[in-house]
Amino acid sequence: MSRLRRIGYRLIPGTGFDYLLHMRPREWPIMLAHTALGYFLARGIAGRVTGADVAALTPGLLVWVLLLNGGTLALNSAFDRDEGDIGYLDYPPPVPRHLARWGFGLMLAGQVIALLLPRGFAIAYAICFAMSLLYSVPPVRLKAVAGADWLINMIGFGTLTPYAGWALARTPLTDSGVWALAGFAPLFAALYPLTQLYQLDEDRARGDRTLALALGARWSLALSIAATMLAFACFAIAAHLSPHNPGNVRALIALTVAAFTWFAVLLPWLARAPRMRPEAHKRGMYAALLAWAATDVAVLLSAT
Repeated sequence: MSRLRRIGYRLIPGTGFDYLLHMRPREWPIMLAHTALGYFLARGIAGRVTGADVAALTPGLLVWVLLLNGGTLALNSAFDRDEGDIGYLDYPPPVPRHLARWGFGLMLAGQVIALLLPRGFAIAYAICFAMSLLYSVPPVRLKAVAGADWLINMIGFGTLTPYAGWALARTPLTDSGVWALAGFAPLFAALYPLTQLYQLDEDRARGDRTLALALGARWSLALSIAATMLAFACFAIAAHLSPHNPGNVRALIALTVAAFTWFAVLLPWLARAPRMRPEAHKRGMYAALLAWAATDVAVLLSAT
């Protein structure tokens, strides 16, 4: 047990801290950044972040990240009951008795609060809420259906998460914004199989037929490469349509660097895939998350 976990169990005795761990707080900074990206795509980055920006962003970020995303991951853990490492949570503790109710309650509370926020945000939340239930909860449990699991994450994490941030800015979608937000769907299509490659044995034992399990490691990586190329084509169109980048020099440089970051991760991974153990696949996934972060920055620089 890490030092931070020991401190957590002292502060929250019993199984209370287990509930928090299954919300996977290690993912929260990623979700915060990806949601806020949409806001700043809508607003632009020409000026400083003001108090009005903080006031507009903070409630939505808390609702989207802690209640929707945290609740979704807790609900997912309640039905997966993983014993090995899972995304953003190593050595998961035993599933607490009421984890499913806890996760659903968080999402439901978030939906009530979302109704007080901009309409686009509330609609995006409702769609993701429904998809989260369909993804995790039997008998539907689309997580266990190869392809359906992929599509839900492309829509939810890929496009609707930054769209929720855009909606918080109360700004109509522009043509450039549509292409930028759409590009994150194939980008998450590239990332999603990578999150499953180190869990193939556990998914197989549980009977889940995930996309990565159906395709195998090499075809999953080939799909990720193709989806990455499509994503950057969308981002290039967004940059071309943006009124903020005459000549597109900054956009070209930013997107080229981000694309090379992805291919520096994916191409060696594809070459080594048949010989890699689960721990190596796990390291590859976290390297891909760094490439994702670089892409968020590049899209922000190129489309605003």
